[in-house]
Amino acid sequence: MGRNKLLFAFNGETIVRRAARQALAVLDPVVVVLGHEPDRIRVELAGLPCLTTVNLDHARGIHASVRAGLAALPPEVEAAVVLLADMPLVTSAMIAQVVDRYRRSGAPLVISQYGDAIAPPHLYARSLFADLAQAEGCGKQVIRRHRAEAAVLSWPDAALTDLDVPADRDRVEALLATES
Repeated sequence: MGRNKLLFAFNGETIVRRAARQALAVLDPVVVVLGHEPDRIRVELAGLPCLTTVNLDHARGIHASVRAGLAALPPEVEAAVVLLADMPLVTSAMIAQVVDRYRRSGAPLVISQYGDAIAPPHLYARSLFADLAQAEGCGKQVIRRHRAEAAVLSWPDAALTDLDVPADRDRVEALLATES
């Protein structure tokens, strides 16, 4: 991407601040796992009541960040919602529906499906934390192992938009401009 994509600004707000704000509207606590350029990301989170933890192993991939986030959760937390900041179309309403499905169903896992794709936000009950901490990626192995126990929420395909290549920036900017 040429620079830290979490610092891209849309509608006057960086991607990382937007993701934290969306999560904070529903979740408490919110742990933001910092990797590349942690001090710059902390500046973007100033004034938001989220916890931060630094993943010194961030170059090893998302599984190291998930592990760091789980380790930073207070012991009384009964479940964790895994979000990716580079998915800027995930909203607080979507996160709220994930949490609500968990509370209503009692399922130890709530997964999000976008057409044929499965991607965050996902909710993992504490009973899955050890399994999740050992898994690769953002928990796909855990999802495969516990799929029969999972509650599934379906979202529009377009909500899966993420920032991975430079062309994604223009597409995300256009989609977010429509919500202003």
